[in-house]
Amino acid sequence: MIAGTQTYVFESTNAAFWAEELAREESIPVELVPAPAEADAKCDLAMVTLVRHAPPLEEALGRAGVPFRPWPH
Repeated sequence: MIAGTQTYVFESTNAAFWAEELAREESIPVELVPAPAEADAKCDLAMVTLVRHAPPLEEALGRAGVPFRPWPH
């Protein structure tokens, strides 16, 4: 994890791509990256954003019903 960023992991690749699409629609800058091995994620993708963007991103994902988990939690 890079200082100043928040990482999210997903249960499926579909959820990761859905999350990325929603973030773009909300104009929240994100990047899909390989999921950290120690995150024990079911999907090989993770999403990273700056910490200041985490609250609106989590709100948007929750509203849409995207299953995600902040890492580390």
